[in-house]
Amino acid sequence: MTVVGFVGLGNMGGALAANLVGAGFEVVAYDAAGPERTPEGAVSAAGVAQVAAKADAVVLSLPDGAVSAQVAGEIAAAAGRRTAQVVDTSTIGPRAAQDIARTLADGGVGYVDAPVSGGPAGARARTLVVMYAGSDDACAQVEPVLAGLSDRRHRVGDRPGAAQALKLANNFLSATALAATSEAIAFGVAAGLDMGTMLEVLNGASGQSAASRDKFPEHVLTGRYASGFTNALMTKDVRLYLEAVREQAGPASIGSVTTSVWERFTEAEPGADFTRIFPFVEGG
Repeated sequence: MTVVGFVGLGNMGGALAANLVGAGFEVVAYDAAGPERTPEGAVSAAGVAQVAAKADAVVLSLPDGAVSAQVAGEIAAAAGRRTAQVVDTSTIGPRAAQDIARTLADGGVGYVDAPVSGGPAGARARTLVVMYAGSDDACAQVEPVLAGLSDRRHRVGDRPGAAQALKLANNFLSATALAATSEAIAFGVAAGLDMGTMLEVLNGASGQSAASRDKFPEHVLTGRYASGFTNALMTKDVRLYLEAVREQAGPASIGSVTTSVWERFTEAEPGADFTRIFPFVEGG
């Protein structure tokens, strides 16, 4: 594959598209917000159909399943389509991934479900995790593209939807740890402890997590709150997790509590960086 298309150039998508440029691919990119989001070295397209007409494979980085389904449908129906494979890095849930795979298969296009974890900073550093699932043929076809996205990749299944299930489990754990750490730190600060001291001790003890090792030192303690991931996106992800668990009639007691916390935070501060959950929890 010499030409890779990219649709969705937000904080994550822009960084991933830039990685593909850096890996030596010719990149044709499109974002509904306009061409100014196109990374240096990539060519801006006028729309999804133009991307599909020029690219061997198309990578998606979109906000939800509805948008991914719409774009996938446009790719499948594009006149003069060159695209034979779609790699979807969006977090959309297992059911949506399965539906999109069927839509693309009906149009003769392969699909690899490939959500990512690590944030925009991880994308830029090529350390974010790409978890992917798809048929042997589809995965083999897009392996160079996946390698262009990040240095850390894990195939987790042979059918689309498997990677989505793992991503939802991951984000549920991340969301729960950040909310719980916020509550614990708020308790300690109210008891007279210094936040920096708490983090130093916790990160050498059994209470450590990605929240205490990364989110708090980088964004809460510094007051930056600039991870590049919004509370609305995290709320969407934990809702998808809870929906998927309930479809399986699985245990959801903690999932229900975590989802409720994030829903209340997003309602109170729409569009805030997700690390700002600490002052929200601290304020009660």
